[in-house]
Amino acid sequence: MADLNALEELGNIATTEPTAEPAAPVHVQKLDAHGRAYATGKRKDAVARVWLKPGTGRMTINDKDMPTYFARPVLQMILRQPVIAANRDGQYDIVATVKGGGLSGQAGAVRHGISKALTYYEPELRGVLKKGGFLTRDSRTVERKKYGRAKARRSFQFSKR
Repeated sequence: MADLNALEELGNIATTEPTAEPAAPVHVQKLDAHGRAYATGKRKDAVARVWLKPGTGRMTINDKDMPTYFARPVLQMILRQPVIAANRDGQYDIVATVKGGGLSGQAGAVRHGISKALTYYEPELRGVLKKGGFLTRDSRTVERKKYGRAKARRSFQFSKR
């Protein structure tokens, strides 16, 4: 009897309508109580907390202006990349706190946080930032040191004597 029911169900498969394809995810604006977008960015060992709100384009990192904290022009350029790619230069004030790692990793972490915060504030910018590669977390980190080795892979100098 169970076999007959199974055959009937298989026969009904052709008559059933295919289910509708799931719609693309809709991204909505995510703001805190103060009207700011918050995001966390990471790179190497650095972690950045970024708040973004409409303003004059001022960037503050760890209570210092961006040119003071990141003195090298290359690091300043890295921070401005997502804002320039989205054509929003000078429209948002950015406040970030960053810990861990060195200056290069910290700049990458703040850039990642700015990109995510921009997508939270203006979800339609997601395509532009995703295409530029700003939303992808760069997962490369330093390989750990192994025992019996000088560094992660370098072995101690060999001598026959």
